[in-house]
Amino acid sequence: MCAVVGQAEEPLQRVRVSSDGHSFVKSDSEEPFVIWGVNYDHDESGRLLDEYWIDEWDKVAKDFDEIKQLGANCVRIHLQVGLWMETPEKASVAQVNQLKRLLKLAESKRLYLDITGLACYHKSNVPDWLNELNEAERWKAQARFWSEVAKVCSGCPAVFCYDLMNEPILPGEKPESDWLAGELGGKFFVQRLALRRGERSREEIAEAWVNQMVDAIREQDSQTMVTVGVIPWVFAFGGGKPLFYSPAVGKRLDFVSVHFYPKKGEVQDALNSLMAYEVGKPLVIEEMFPLKCSTEELSAFVLQSQTHADGWVSFYWGATAAELRAREDAGIAEAITADWLDAFQGLPSELEVSTEP
Repeated sequence: MCAVVGQAEEPLQRVRVSSDGHSFVKSDSEEPFVIWGVNYDHDESGRLLDEYWIDEWDKVAKDFDEIKQLGANCVRIHLQVGLWMETPEKASVAQVNQLKRLLKLAESKRLYLDITGLACYHKSNVPDWLNELNEAERWKAQARFWSEVAKVCSGCPAVFCYDLMNEPILPGEKPESDWLAGELGGKFFVQRLALRRGERSREEIAEAWVNQMVDAIREQDSQTMVTVGVIPWVFAFGGGKPLFYSPAVGKRLDFVSVHFYPKKGEVQDALNSLMAYEVGKPLVIEEMFPLKCSTEELSAFVLQSQTHADGWVSFYWGATAAELRAREDAGIAEAITADWLDAFQGLPSELEVSTEP
């Protein structure tokens, strides 16, 4: 499904885990490689990629050009299960075709894709049939989603990884009634794997779910790496141990993906918490942004985390720094984002390992 790269350039190499299991390398040359990317989760108006990539393809291509100009080598996209799947068993032909098209675009731009799935960010795109499924049926539909995605992506070196779900959580002792949680700006970025624990431990639920999703992927794609992007509860709670990257739950995940938003004056605390996710696998900080700290502090966090991290992924929301500053209604949010985009563009020159694809 991938495009043919021009003769002047070497073919894009698949990225894989190194032989010692601790970092990333290019599969053919075994050259060390660091992920330096952006979440392209929504555009400047808040729309998710799969809400406009059919009717506004030129915008997608333009945004990928701008992401490349930022110096990124990876784009994290988020696919909504309610748009991808027409029924629990059937994928949308239109969405499948657009993903094929995106694979070609990504390879032509020499950008890797971190494909995050099962998104239910916009409740308006969550179909009634999904909410009506019980846990076993929901997991089966989710596995079908991943089977269909992996079928499209198998063999394409531009696909860096499959991220099974953004920030999955488990229920506590009391039953829950809603699969979604953590509303932020009209989006629900957090999703429960179960509504009731019953006699199961949180680890048993997480392990069973991960295994079912990975099984579905491996039936179609035996090579592409698999991960789960998680909230660093060790950082949020000031202690504890990772759940999804515990030995049992994380054994079939190829690398660690964790989301960090350091607080002002607490960069060292964030770095200390990051060490809890050093489990003998590559580690990617899959989300980061100066949401709670300054641009300077986040830059320091990136540079000081090099001894732990093998990749960093920030955000790009469809507007360049210049475009943000030129807006008539530009405010503090636009200024912060623009300043960070400038800093993000300059940081690769200070990293110790190449980010060139």
